[in-house]
Amino acid sequence: MPNKKIIVLGGGTAGWMSALIFAHAWIKKEFEITLIESKDIPVIGVGEGSTPALKTFFKKLNIAESEWMGQCNATYKTGITFNNWSTKPGFESYFHPFPSQLDDKFTSAFYFNTQVRRKGSDVVAHPNDFFFAHYLAKNNLAPIADYNFPFETEYGYHFDSHLLGQFLKNKALAMGIKYQQSKISSAELKPDGNIKHLISEDSQIFQADFFIDCSGFNATLIDKTLKVPFVDYSNLLFNNAAVAISTPKQTILKSETTSSALKNGWAWKIPLTNRTGNGYVYSTDFCSPDLAETELRLQLNLLDADVEAKHLKMRVGRRESHWYKNCLCIGLSQGFIEPLEATALFLVQQTAAIFVDEFEKGQFTPKNQIIFNANINQYFDGIRDYIVTHYKTNSRKDTQYWRENAANPHLISDSLKNIYSCWGKGENLTAQLNRQNVDKYYTSMSWHCLLSGMGLFPDSTTLQRPQPHEVQIRMDSIKAFYSRCALNYKTQNEFLEKR
Repeated sequence: MPNKKIIVLGGGTAGWMSALIFAHAWIKKEFEITLIESKDIPVIGVGEGSTPALKTFFKKLNIAESEWMGQCNATYKTGITFNNWSTKPGFESYFHPFPSQLDDKFTSAFYFNTQVRRKGSDVVAHPNDFFFAHYLAKNNLAPIADYNFPFETEYGYHFDSHLLGQFLKNKALAMGIKYQQSKISSAELKPDGNIKHLISEDSQIFQADFFIDCSGFNATLIDKTLKVPFVDYSNLLFNNAAVAISTPKQTILKSETTSSALKNGWAWKIPLTNRTGNGYVYSTDFCSPDLAETELRLQLNLLDADVEAKHLKMRVGRRESHWYKNCLCIGLSQGFIEPLEATALFLVQQTAAIFVDEFEKGQFTPKNQIIFNANINQYFDGIRDYIVTHYKTNSRKDTQYWRENAANPHLISDSLKNIYSCWGKGENLTAQLNRQNVDKYYTSMSWHCLLSGMGLFPDSTTLQRPQPHEVQIRMDSIKAFYSRCALNYKTQNEFLEKR
């Protein structure tokens, strides 16, 4: 079997997570997996929040939450609250939930109400009260029920990304992954364009059959060596920088991420067990780093406080090909979509897992390379369109940044044109998403919550009293049901203390 020696270049969360995925699939097949990282290159965290995909990752590796969460100062996440993205009355804030089995009872009623309201009837169509995850977040509850309550709620996590990288490193080493600390300066190519070996600053040679580029934005192999083009999203997503500041932990640990729109971007608030992560994602085309830091400090009441701020730059977009020759790029080297919906680790997992599948199907040859690249590009573009919609549908008029986001003609892909048209005409959104096959990137529930949460309905003054057939459910019955269900859950503070 060819390609049995693999080198992963770069550590951090992306590098160690990828190495573990490959080791889980192939180390028993006598593959040799080595990770090389430099102590001189700082680890850039891709965020401190996740989607439920991270839960799946740990489950596949048989790693219990009690083993890793405490070591990474982690908390549970049931979804994201978006504050002040919309100025529509009654829609200034909304919650994007992770799904729960309990939602099955009311999701169809929510979809029905959004369609009826789009057609001009005055029914409740704000997403929050229809989904159990919002009830958990509103009451600071952990998303894991008592043993006798047989209903599951999906959830993600908040965590310290540096500590998570260290935890994954220890797991990888225990699994048999080899480790080399060295700074790679260049790579030599074979006549056919494949990578022959890596060369370190002290002239060491590292040979392998296949190379994984997890070298971050530096993209040592996929860019500097193989020259794979980069597809820039900057005309679609303006944000290219962030400033982060840590503050003391919250007395009451919330089970949600908060994203609040500011003048030239948005601010995150992420609760950890030892601190609170805060940051401002913005565009340097509209705001200088100093002004962004000042605005964040004002929001946190830290203008005169001696608290360190960390500034980061982002390059938003993706590689034209993620698997090229005998190299696969994963993480920041392959691309990045701003962290609004915490998709970075999800894309790392998907890229590594789909590569394992396609590499095996092709008998460890480049046979399925084209299929793989098309699949991963669709994931990036599908997620991009969902993130773009947050900006395109904003109704803020207070700054040039928000006005240009809403007016930007580059934001509309053919896929989004059809989605927006469907919504505006009061048609069946789920059917439209199914026809496009884009619901595998974001589900119909997510799209309904975003579009309704932003208040994309006829003006409230024009709404008509609903007809009897347009009223399917009483909202107080939903609240009563979820209130009774919530008796089976503990607060996040209580749950983590007893973990």
